Amino acid sequence: MPGETKKDKKQQEDDKPVIHSGVYIFPNGDRYEGEFIHSGDGSVERSGQGLHTTTDGTTYEGQWGSDKMNGRGKLTNPSGAIYEGSFNNNQFHGNGKYTWPNNSYYEGDFQENRMEGEGQFTDTEGQVWVGTFRYKAAPGLKFKLNLD
Repeated sequence: MPGETKKDKKQQEDDKPVIHSGVYIFPNGDRYEGEFIHSGDGSVERSGQGLHTTTDGTTYEGQWGSDKMNGRGKLTNPSGAIYEGSFNNNQFHGNGKYTWPNNSYYEGDFQENRMEGEGQFTDTEGQVWVGTFRYKAAPGLKFKLNLD
């Protein structure tokens, strides 16, 4: 930038955000307890480890970055559905496990909230199906026979 000196650049590099820890209640009643930073405009930005609870009972406990679910965490819905795994920009993205309220579950790859890639689905009877998942389709799934 015009007029910027090396000292100004050095000072900007040293100005890392200070992480605080505490509780923040949002105007809609949601509650966040964990690590945060104050952004440039003075608002609170979730960053680090924290627990966010919505007024409807949905909880997310895990890593935050840029005020979004980013990193590893656990999202629990009031219905009983649970996702544990990787998040990117508030979406299931990477490796994770999604459990439905009936206790069937999928373990494997997710992309933008979709089962996408290699994984396995375990049904309510404990039968396991493995293969490549493509959002709502899973052509060529194979039954995994367990002879224990």
